[in-house]
Amino acid sequence: MAEETVVIDPPAAAAAVAPAPAAPAPSYGGFRGRDDRAPRETDGVEKVVHINRCAKVVKGGRRFSFSALVVSGDAKGKVGCGFGKANEVSDAIKKATEASRKNMFTICLKDSTIPHEVMGSHGGGHILLKPATPGTGIIAGGGARAVLEAAGVKDVIGKSLGSSNHANVVRATLAALTALRPADEILRARGKEIKERKAL
Repeated sequence: MAEETVVIDPPAAAAAVAPAPAAPAPSYGGFRGRDDRAPRETDGVEKVVHINRCAKVVKGGRRFSFSALVVSGDAKGKVGCGFGKANEVSDAIKKATEASRKNMFTICLKDSTIPHEVMGSHGGGHILLKPATPGTGIIAGGGARAVLEAAGVKDVIGKSLGSSNHANVVRATLAALTALRPADEILRARGKEIKERKAL
């Protein structure tokens, strides 16, 4: 009986032996994890300026509550502050953050600094802000620095001239930023034309 000869095509044999291709990895829009997510447009700057602890003495001992002062902004000219109280620190910060987002307003900026010198006050807090050349940085501390960073001011000189109370300093800084006006608006208020701006 004659032996049968089986001829196997090499490419076909390789295809038969080779394992099946692995399924492609699921795509998540280019994001591989929480740390790789691109920042959303709604994301902004949030800074906790001060947390205060209050103790209430009752018959069974002391009950503690917390208050938080938070400054929020988009680092592009919008900033606001909020105050929150709760029995836990995290809840107080959450309330203050929500309040600061609701109270955000737009300020006038000139490149990386403020357009002119301005003075702001609230209660016993008084602060003086002066424009600075690029590269100077934020020369201010405490609550004033937090507000300026959240607002997107990169070069400014600040000096606190009154109370060091965090809430008053923050609100005084916000009052100063609210008083900023562009040069064109100031010229119109003085009855001058915009074309005279270069001669001033």
